[in-house]
Amino acid sequence: MTNLSRRATLRGLGAALALPWMESLAPFARAAGAVRADAGKPPVRMCCWYVPNGVHLPAWFPDHEGAIVDLPPTLEPLAFARESLSTFHGLIHNTASTNGDTEGCGHGQGAASFLTGAQAAKSQDAVRVDVSVDQLYARHVGSATRFPSLELGCESPRSGNAFGYSGAYKTHISWRNPTSPAPYELNPKVVFDRLFTKGTNSLTQATVADRDFYRKSLIDYVRDDADRVRRAVSSNDRRKLDQYLTGVREVERRIQQSAASAADLPGDFARPAGVPEDFDEHLRLMCDLMVLAFQTDATRVSTFMLTKEASDRNYPWLGFTDGHHELSHHGNDPEKNRKLRAIDRYHVSILAYMVEKMTTIEEADGSTLLDNSMVLYGSGIADGDRHDHVNLPVVLVGKGGGALRGGRHHRCRAETPMANVLLTMLQQAGVPIDQFGDSTESLSDLAV
Repeated sequence: MTNLSRRATLRGLGAALALPWMESLAPFARAAGAVRADAGKPPVRMCCWYVPNGVHLPAWFPDHEGAIVDLPPTLEPLAFARESLSTFHGLIHNTASTNGDTEGCGHGQGAASFLTGAQAAKSQDAVRVDVSVDQLYARHVGSATRFPSLELGCESPRSGNAFGYSGAYKTHISWRNPTSPAPYELNPKVVFDRLFTKGTNSLTQATVADRDFYRKSLIDYVRDDADRVRRAVSSNDRRKLDQYLTGVREVERRIQQSAASAADLPGDFARPAGVPEDFDEHLRLMCDLMVLAFQTDATRVSTFMLTKEASDRNYPWLGFTDGHHELSHHGNDPEKNRKLRAIDRYHVSILAYMVEKMTTIEEADGSTLLDNSMVLYGSGIADGDRHDHVNLPVVLVGKGGGALRGGRHHRCRAETPMANVLLTMLQQAGVPIDQFGDSTESLSDLAV
C-alpha cells in the first residue's frame, strides 16, 4: 500500500462517480490519477437537521439522566442507535428570544439562531445574524472535498416578512457570513447531477438530455471503469463496490420515477424539474443523497431543512390533514397534541432512516459512517404554542470519529446555551475555537 488516496473516481462521458473508502484501492487510485493524500483515518462529517414549529415536549425527553435505556415515544425510532445517541434537557437559545422586541413572533428568530447562537437583526430589507456552525466547519475542512458544504431542503424557501423581520430568517439555517444565508436545493435530480459530474458543478445540458432521453443510468457511463476496479480490489471490496453501485442506481431510479414523463406532457410545458410530489419520498431521497455525498467524501458538511419555519404542511398519510403550524398552536387540546406527536415521531423516523443507512456503510478499522459523523437534529422553537426557546428539542447522533460519548441523556444546568453543544461539536471535530455564538463553555460530559 502507498500513501496515495484509497478513493478513486469512475469516469465516463459527462459523469464522475466518486468511490467510497476501500482498503485495496490504492493501485487503482494511482492509475486513475488520484492525488489527494489519505490521512488513514476517516474524516468527521457534520450534518445538521432542522424541523419547524417546535414539538410536543412531554413525549420528547428521556425520563432519567445518564445511560439511555428507554426512549420516549417520539424518539423510539432511534432505539437501534441508542449507543450513538445523545439527548439533552435544559438547552436554551436566549438569542432567539424577543429580548425587548414586543413584536417578535419567534419563528424566524428560532431558525436564525439554531446553528448560529446569534440574534437576528430586525429588518425587512436586510439580514444580519452570524456564521453558522456548519459553515465554520466547512471553512475548516471544505478545501479537502469537491463541495465545501451541501444545503438541502424539501419546501419552497419563499416566505414573506413578518413583524418587521425578513422572511429569510424563517427559511435558512445555514449562514456563510452574517449577511449571506446559504440557500438550499429542493430538487433531488439537481443534487444528484451536481454530485456525479465530471469536474464541474453541473452536467452539460446536452449530456443530461441524452441520459434522460435514452433512460441510461449513470452506471452505464462508468461501467468500464467499474469493471477495472473490480479486477483490482479484494473480494471484500468487490462486495462494497457492488453494494455502493446498487445504492447509486436505486437512488437514480427513484429520482427518475418521481418526475413526470416529459413524453406525457403537452409541448408547451417545461421539462419536469424532478421534485417528487410524494413528500415522504422527497425526504428519503434527500437522506440518500446526503449519505452518498458523505460516503464518497464529496462533502463533509450538510444541512437539511425539512420544511421552513411556520410551515403549515399537512401529513395525510398519518391519518389527518391539519397543518403543522396550526397544530403547533395546540392550546393544550388533547387531540391537537396527539396529532403533533404523530408528526414529531414521523420526522424522527426519517432521521432514523438516514441514520440506519449510515450504520451499514463500513469505513476504516471496522468503523461505520455513523461512527465518523455528528448528526444534529432539532428545532429552534421548544413549544410551538408559546413560541419559546427554552428546553429546546435537540438530539445528536454519531460518535464524531470517536470524539463524542454517545448513549447518554444530559440534564444541563438551567439556561445552558445550545451554543455550548455547537461549540463542543466544533472542538471535537478539530476546529481550534474557544467560543461560538453565545456559548459559555463546552460540554465536558459529551466529549470523550
